[in-house]
Amino acid sequence: MAQHALERLMRKIEGQEWLDRPGHTLEHGYALVQNVLGISQGPVRGLLHGVWFGHPLHPALTDVPIGSWTTALVLDAMGAGKGRRERAGYQRAARRAVGLGVVGALGAAVTGLTDWQYTHDYARRLGLVHGALNAVALGMFGWSWWERSRGRHGRGRLATLLGYPVMALSGYLGGGLTFRHRIGVDQSEQEADRLLQPREFTPVLGVDELREGTPRRVQAGDVGIVLVRSNGRIHALGDTCPHLGGPLSQGWLRDGTIVCPWHGSAFDLETGESRNGPAVAAAPCFQTRVRDGRIEVRRVPPVTTAPPGSAVVHGWRTAEQREISPDRQEPGHKERVPRQREMQR
Repeated sequence: MAQHALERLMRKIEGQEWLDRPGHTLEHGYALVQNVLGISQGPVRGLLHGVWFGHPLHPALTDVPIGSWTTALVLDAMGAGKGRRERAGYQRAARRAVGLGVVGALGAAVTGLTDWQYTHDYARRLGLVHGALNAVALGMFGWSWWERSRGRHGRGRLATLLGYPVMALSGYLGGGLTFRHRIGVDQSEQEADRLLQPREFTPVLGVDELREGTPRRVQAGDVGIVLVRSNGRIHALGDTCPHLGGPLSQGWLRDGTIVCPWHGSAFDLETGESRNGPAVAAAPCFQTRVRDGRIEVRRVPPVTTAPPGSAVVHGWRTAEQREISPDRQEPGHKERVPRQREMQR
């Protein structure tokens, strides 16, 4: 019953068009602050999105306030009915837990706002309410810490009891952003490319049809790929931006990267790795070669881990990899296979 009520609430929030105006106002205000501080691009932006972390930083930071405030609630319950001296120990521990949660919530708020500004439509409305509830919960727990710090532990416990259900509801809406709207989820691995297609070199375009510095979308079976000729070398990445599915082939080149036209995520042409966010996952990477005047591509296979009883020896290549070694490659080919093989003991 509660599940259906929460689901109806989420759908109701998503349908509130009046939330679009305050949402755009907040987005533009936050963008202005970022520009003034000089953090709208570069390493700080990547830090807030979690590029260095390998996945969005915001969900990891939310564990700090949730865990700390839950701990405070438990400590309050355990301290009830204890003697004065023993209860004082529980009160001090609960105050510190609340304070730690407040600090963690501030970090979660900044990273969450940074991720939210690149959402749209239903997800943006849901995220706005999610953030507003978090702000209310943060205010309640901030009040709790203030009261506890001045020895008014009864008021502090009351503020914790009032703030906890607000935090829980906000957490449910945050789950909807991740599992329903796939915010922060790698969206480049949804179709046939999830199966590492194409597994064999597949011709996709005549080599003379690819112009220097102009991204070109091609199709290899069911997989959309963007080809780029840069400084005479041919690069190939998945055409779907991992952030929210933007078409990389409609983007532009900058400093050895291709930039998504939707939200400005920059992907390294060599490795597919995100340079700045909001995308944190790498774009799928493909090997390229030229045969008979045609550009051929295949998906870069993942690094093989050694099974029990074997050893991975670096510096070696499989027979298939030796077949396309640099000394035999044709013009425009680029080898990007890890040089390794497994050798049984």
